[in-house]
Amino acid sequence: MSSREQILGKIKRVAKADSPLPDIPDFEFSGEIKERFVKSIQGNKGEVIDVAGLEVFLKSNGFSKIISLAKGLEQLSTRTLPENPHELADLEVAIIQGQFGVAENGSIWLTDADLGLRALPFITEHLVIVLSEASLVSNMHEAYKRIGEQHSGFGLFIAGPSKTADIEQSLVIGAHGAKSLRVVLD
Repeated sequence: MSSREQILGKIKRVAKADSPLPDIPDFEFSGEIKERFVKSIQGNKGEVIDVAGLEVFLKSNGFSKIISLAKGLEQLSTRTLPENPHELADLEVAIIQGQFGVAENGSIWLTDADLGLRALPFITEHLVIVLSEASLVSNMHEAYKRIGEQHSGFGLFIAGPSKTADIEQSLVIGAHGAKSLRVVLD
């Protein structure tokens, strides 16, 4: 018998008592869910606006390369979604529909169905996510319960524009993704 087998045999013979799984606390949320979500988005360097604010943002910056996949805002598109993600290299604004938002940390759940192309929220200069106020949940426990009911090949939470502080501990916005995030709550 090898020393490896001897060690594994001794480990298997160790008596261990069953221990119950810990209880998961009820993480109750107190306060206004929309207010908490807005503060979380702002804390993540994002901004919450309405549709009128979105139109002002687009016009005041003179954007000409816009793709909008959000329900009811398709008319804001100046381009169609290409099949090849490389054609998005010069995209200025992407407007997409979010499934739900989490007040606890300002994150927004997206899947393939919302993105069109997986590269879209990362390659655009400015990202706009349209979200129904009724879809807000208070914390990540509720969020994961909702995700558990879905069947998607790809999903992610986005919680603000791209940011890093790896280089000399200096915060850099837009280093490897969108420079800004605006959330349109309707």
